[in-house]
Amino acid sequence: MRGGGWVLYRLGWAVVARLPDRVARGLFFLAAEVVWWRRGAGVRQLCANLGQVAGAAPDSALVRRLARLGVRSYLRYWREFFRLSGARPPVTFEGLDRLPAAGSRRGVILALPHSGNWDLAGAALAELGHPVTTVGQRLRPEALYQRFVDARAAVGIEVLPVDEPRRTVPALRRRLAEGGVVCLLADRDVTGAGLPVRLHGRDTTMPAGPARLALSTGAALIPVSLWYSGRGLRVHLHEEIVASGRGQATAITQALADVFTDAIRRHPQDWHVMQPVWPPPRPAPSARRSSSGSEAAGPHPRRSRLR
Repeated sequence: MRGGGWVLYRLGWAVVARLPDRVARGLFFLAAEVVWWRRGAGVRQLCANLGQVAGAAPDSALVRRLARLGVRSYLRYWREFFRLSGARPPVTFEGLDRLPAAGSRRGVILALPHSGNWDLAGAALAELGHPVTTVGQRLRPEALYQRFVDARAAVGIEVLPVDEPRRTVPALRRRLAEGGVVCLLADRDVTGAGLPVRLHGRDTTMPAGPARLALSTGAALIPVSLWYSGRGLRVHLHEEIVASGRGQATAITQALADVFTDAIRRHPQDWHVMQPVWPPPRPAPSARRSSSGSEAAGPHPRRSRLR
């Protein structure tokens, strides 16, 4: 990460937590408007993603409206993250009874999309007596990564590094064997080693970790959807996904994709993913032939270009 980005994060932790809530909300609203009007690569990708969700062109009025709200939702996430250790917005859970009872030796895997504020949900779960373990990408410089780890640990969220599987996977299994809660963001395949699914009607891949971890440990796998409602956050725990038949990991991951598809369509403005989710579409056969030069052959190449 560039030094300027590290400075911005340090300012966030140093300043945002000390601002009055009304001032912080106003500043981050203005920041979201600036990000929207600049139309950087992340915003353009968000429009493409939401276009797939809404079944509309990325430059349509509908998608532009959703994307603008999505940028505001994303900046709201960061405002709330920098204030996690202080007064937090209310979190309302639906289906919390689906978590194993206290004292149960069966752990649970909560699989989430990048919606709403998963850190806020994790902190609220920890306050209710369900400390959370998750995995995170290792950032550079190391001091920045450790700052994120410490900020989450302060509110009951244990973060394990995703790039150290020999340490992280056994630790996750131990937490589940102890009846713990593991939260995994599961809607975007960042490694390229995910399982094939249909998400919002289009082929892509999603992480295999939640399904394989559930199969190997016997833990309950529960999809979660999150969205903002007024000043608060709502978190819905869906029914457990139970494996059956052949190709269990792929079937489980497709079941997750189906839940995410429905949940994101209900609250698309709070799904703030600014990275590619689907592979780029393959060109049509005619376009491939044209690019290879096969259509340009013939006695009248100039005439063909005028069609």
